[in-house]
Amino acid sequence: MKRTTLQLARICVPIILTMILTAATVWAGTPKDMGGWQADSAYNRLYNPAEREKFKATVVRFKRVVPMSGMSPGVALVVQESKDDEPIVVHLCPEWFATKKDIGLKKGDRVKVYGAWAEIDGEDVFIGAKVKKGDFYQFKVRLTSNGKPFWLMDKEELDRERAAK
Repeated sequence: MKRTTLQLARICVPIILTMILTAATVWAGTPKDMGGWQADSAYNRLYNPAEREKFKATVVRFKRVVPMSGMSPGVALVVQESKDDEPIVVHLCPEWFATKKDIGLKKGDRVKVYGAWAEIDGEDVFIGAKVKKGDFYQFKVRLTSNGKPFWLMDKEELDRERAAK
């Protein structure tokens, strides 16, 4: 039985397309290159949960940041404790984990910010763990107990943490 080129193409093309789409979906769903945001990165080692602090502030704006050279961009919140105070840059998470729309805050919101101070290239920054607005809303990106970033959790662990509010 001889197969023609057309018959082989009808069989092989759908199989190859399915393989390519499956590989693309798996790759897109799990970032292989965390861009410096991985657990053992120099950046994540700066966060010390034992030195966790909190303060109240007003949201001034969002800012795109590259925390350290070679890292992929992240989302930061710029806040002020009062009108006369210097703005504080609060690093939240990588852009591929959440965007400013996902965070659910806007300019003028009064918030309570939790996290730890760090120095990067001679500049003091606040690495955020949680931002709370009022009694009912919070955007959390690190575990309180050990500072583990939410972007390193598997789906089940992340779902558990988000449900535990």
